This record gives sequence, C-alpha cells and structure tokens, in this order.
Amino acid sequence: MRIGEVAEAAGTTTKTLRFYEGAGLLPAAGRTPAGYRDYGPEVLGRLAFIRRGQAAGLTLAQIRQVLDIRDGGEPPCEHVTDLLTARLEDIDRQITQLQELRATVAGLREQAATGDPAACPPGAVCRYL
Repeated sequence: MRIGEVAEAAGTTTKTLRFYEGAGLLPAAGRTPAGYRDYGPEVLGRLAFIRRGQAAGLTLAQIRQVLDIRDGGEPPCEHVTDLLTARLEDIDRQITQLQELRATVAGLREQAATGDPAACPPGAVCRYL
C-alpha cells in the first residue's frame, strides 16, 4: 500500500507516517520502482497499537521501547505492565493534585461570591486572587 492509502486506512496523515518512520516506530517502508513508499498490510496493526498506546497516555518513546522488544522477538507484556503501573501512579497523583486545586478554587469562588465588592481596596485588582 502506498503511504496515502495507509494514512487513509489508519485515519492519520502521511506526515504522521513519515514522522513515525523517522522516529523508529514504523520500519522503513519498501519502495516501488518509482520510489514511492510501499507498506505491507501489517503496518495497520502497528499503527493501531501506537494509537492505543497514546490513548493510554504512553509517550512515543515508551511505545517505541515496546515495539523494539517485540521486534527483537520477545513478548513485551512485562514491560507494558510496568509502563501501565507507572502510568496509573501518575494518573492517581494528577487526580490528587486536581482535587486539591478544585478545593482551592472552590474556596476562592465562595469568598468572591459572598464578599462585598465595595470592600475591595482601590489599589488591588481583586482581593480574591
């Protein structure tokens, strides 16, 4: 398949495919006699894997590590488990930080909603921030 056909089938762009190839996420495509990239059908599965990895919040570098393990003939399951464990820890940390931020913003909003605008010092922009 030519690059445009792969891009359309995968729901991506030719620019993305070139980037992935340059970044080592896709193996170098074969070339037609005219010099066009010529991908095999297996590239679609690889692109779907890359998309799922990104949806899980993995970086392209992490996805490349997994692909490199698989391309080396080994199952990457243990490495994927470690990556997903770390990702869950990051998400839990972010949730905690967001909950703290929400509490702070809710408190400021409550003060602003119940405050007297006439009590704001004239030299201040807003005393609630």
